[in-house]
Order: sequence, then structure tokens, then C-alpha cells
Amino acid sequence: MNYFLHPQAICESQTIGANSRIWAFAHVLPKAVIGADCNICDHVFVENDVVIGDRVTVKCGVQLWDGLRVEDDVFIGPNVTFANDPFPRSKQPPPQFSVTRLKAGCSVGANATILPGVTIHENAMVGAGAVVTRSVPPNAIVYGNPARIHGYVNAGSQTQARVIVPEADGVQTPGVQPLDVEGVTLHHFPAFEDIRGKLVAVEAHRHLPFVPRRFFFVHDVPSTEVRGEHAHRQCQQFLVALHGSVQVVVEDGRNRREILLSTPSTGLYIPPMIWATQYKYTRDAVLMVYASHDYDSQDYIREYNAWVKAIRA
Repeated sequence: MNYFLHPQAICESQTIGANSRIWAFAHVLPKAVIGADCNICDHVFVENDVVIGDRVTVKCGVQLWDGLRVEDDVFIGPNVTFANDPFPRSKQPPPQFSVTRLKAGCSVGANATILPGVTIHENAMVGAGAVVTRSVPPNAIVYGNPARIHGYVNAGSQTQARVIVPEADGVQTPGVQPLDVEGVTLHHFPAFEDIRGKLVAVEAHRHLPFVPRRFFFVHDVPSTEVRGEHAHRQCQQFLVALHGSVQVVVEDGRNRREILLSTPSTGLYIPPMIWATQYKYTRDAVLMVYASHDYDSQDYIREYNAWVKAIRA
């Protein structure tokens, strides 16, 4: 036996990875699979149809029910509760239990409740006591009941999308501010203001990094919803909040940055192969997006893990 089993633990499975540790009063059923270098703490129950990857920590008082799939480097805090049947009845099990997935590197805080069929994506963070009723995007920080997105892991301090530019005769001139995410920049358009109101002028060939082939508007988005969550292989995009505000998270595989768009005179340039997410739309938000290419569904990378593999390649 190449793993540690406490004398007061019960392990009926023959599929336990090297250097894993199963502590007192834990019970692992015969068909469960546990990877290498895992830490299964006191009073943990692991049912048959459970697959656990490598370097997973399961703290005390957790029950892992049929249908749970846990990838590598996941942390499950004390007394986390998983459910696997949306309509449970005594002695009436479903033909197949819902599959709940915890993707690589995610963490679930103490006393959180995870409903059946939910996926917690890569590197996401679920706060203590959260009730997770819907899948959690990659890198998102969620908490509350029901759990909502309140931020993103390692996104840095929020950047207010206002570029400091010189003024001449009351007219602000264009300016460009690079960010620490590769190729992403903030741009300020010429803006005019007098007693008659405000005007923002855009000349595509002068003020945008590309000449748009199309544009579209996003509006009436509930504040709890998340949009974007993809990268483009070739298409460049330029985002402007015409009204209200929206927060955008961009990342290049090394750095991640969160930007607040809240003025129509400033836009955010997103080059190809940058993962971008929009959330925290205000009720009155109207987001305009310039695009360098016509719509092409094949240009999208919608799975975060597929995007990570693509940029590493």
C-alpha cells in the first residue's frame, strides 16, 4: 500500500494514488477513485461514483456523493455540502445522479452548499457559506445566497477607465494608456463640452486601433449576469460604455486586470487571444462593441481551458 491509511479509517477502494493520506473516521467506498498526494481529512465520506484528481484537499466533515468529479489541485473546505438529486424522494433514487464538476485549481469555502449539476470552473473561489445554484465561471469569486460574482481572482485593483490627457481650449485630445495585459489599451476620444451638452467624436482611421467591419450593442443586462467569457482567434474588439457602467476583466495567461467602463469618451481595446469577461452591468448600461471582422462562430474560443492550451501552444 503506497498511501497512508489511519487505523480508524475505512478504505474499501483499491484505486488510491501514491502518497495520499486518509485520516481517522473517513470512509471510502469500493469503486471510488482518489488520485495521488490527496489529503482526505477526518469524518469524510466518499461514495462509489466519485472521481478525485491529484493533490486534492478535502477537509473534515464533507460527504462526496455519487456523480462528483473533482479535478487536480482542488480545495474543499470543512463541512461543504454537495447534493446530487434535484428532486430527492426517500427510497426513490433517480436512474442517474447529476454530475457535479469541480475544475482544476478551484476552492470551495467552509459550509458552502453546491447544488446538483453545477460546474465550478478553473481557479474559481467559492466563499464560505455560499449557496451555489448555478455554474461558476473560471477565476470568479462568488459568495452569498444565492452565490453571485463579486470579483475575479488576481484581477488587481480596479482600473477606472479614464485616460489623463491634455486640454486645449476646453477640448480634451486623444490619449492612449497601455495596461499590463498584453496588447490591451485604454483610449480616450476627443470630447467637447459646453452649455449645450457633451459631444464625443470618433474617426475610425485615426482614433481606433482598427477600422471596424461591424458593431453591436449590449443593453438591458441584469446585474447578476455575466457576458463575454471568450477569446477571439483573429477578431479585435473595442468596447465603449455609452451609458451606465460595466466592469470588464481581461487576461493574457500571465496577467489579469479589471477595468470599469463608465464614460462614452473612453474605450477599451481587446486584441485577439485575450480572454475577456463583462459583469456588474448597471441597470441603465449600454455597451457598444466595435469589431474588426464579420461574425464567425469559428473565431470564438469559448472554453477557458481550451484557451489556456491555445496560448501555451
